[in-house]
Amino acid sequence: MAPTTEALTAERILEATEEVLRRHGPAKATVVDVARALGVSHGSVYRHFRTKAALREAVTKRWLDRTSESLSGIVAEDRDPESRLRDWLTALFAAKRRKAGDDPQLFATYMVLLTGETSTVVDCHVADLTGQLTEIIQDGVERGEFTSAAPAVTARALFDATGRFHDPCYAGEWEQSGIVDEFEAVVELVLRGLRA
Repeated sequence: MAPTTEALTAERILEATEEVLRRHGPAKATVVDVARALGVSHGSVYRHFRTKAALREAVTKRWLDRTSESLSGIVAEDRDPESRLRDWLTALFAAKRRKAGDDPQLFATYMVLLTGETSTVVDCHVADLTGQLTEIIQDGVERGEFTSAAPAVTARALFDATGRFHDPCYAGEWEQSGIVDEFEAVVELVLRGLRA
């Protein structure tokens, strides 16, 4: 193992872990593989992340946060809530499709957390996304464009209603013929239900 001259940080470990996961997949990637990629001992990695599960959670969180951050830009835009909501839902669907298609090994890591391991990462991601939806809906209510007695409840219902287009358990359907038309039909339906 060649000594590294760059300081070992959590961010460097996460970058290396993503690459190791892409190469080996979540079932075969080990902390030793990550350490080897960084040119350090596996003990050095464990100083930053106590377990393999903690490391996998951190990588997944980092990966999901990229989606949340890009969507938050749409929430912050100063334009009508309906077009922001449509764009937000479209961007979420596109981001999830990209992740499943372009980064299958990290997507598999996410699926391991979602279906097998106890993790708050996915719950926090969903809470962040529904919080963003709540902001858009609340703005629409305040402008008199949407109707909702409880924007947070409406946001969760909207998130659930569009689940087929962002929930990873439906990833196998995301490249089927007609899926975009089906997505647009659902978005139009929910928007019609929100309009004041």
